[in-house]
Amino acid sequence: MYKSIVQLMLSIICLGTVLTHADEFQLKSNDIEHGVFMKNTFEFQGFGCSGENKSPQLSWTGAPIATKAFAIMAYDPDAPTGSGWWHWQVVNIPAEVTSITSGNGLLDYKGIINITNDYGQKGFGGACPPQGHGAHRYQFTIYALSKKLELPADASGALTGYMVKANALASSTIEALYKR
Repeated sequence: MYKSIVQLMLSIICLGTVLTHADEFQLKSNDIEHGVFMKNTFEFQGFGCSGENKSPQLSWTGAPIATKAFAIMAYDPDAPTGSGWWHWQVVNIPAEVTSITSGNGLLDYKGIINITNDYGQKGFGGACPPQGHGAHRYQFTIYALSKKLELPADASGALTGYMVKANALASSTIEALYKR
């Protein structure tokens, strides 16, 4: 009897593990890959950079059932600022949206908030590491949020990051590279 109960418990644990991993929250892109250098298409236009300043295509699957909205953030932790560089922060993407097209860096859905990036513009601002500074990591992260966020119109990158992470149910990241 004891052996049967232990086997049943192990079966339930294994089934739970399979179900958990089957619905894993995952970010994908047709344009960028983890650990691979991005094309000039995704380089900023300005600050000495001459790219096309297009945001990459992104799609995501496996969001937790309790997801009320999504947030996308793109961040360069290698920027020589002491605090990194926010390239893109957008919150309150409707829960039914599961992808965005390339070049759609200023999202326009009801209730969405496009945060001002560190270039001083709303929406996406492409990669632009200093010339000769070596490879920088660009972390594109999708967050599944437990609720829509209330943020002031002029919210800072730090406040936005705090509120997103405090209300995240799950996240997934693609860390692409770029250098000039």
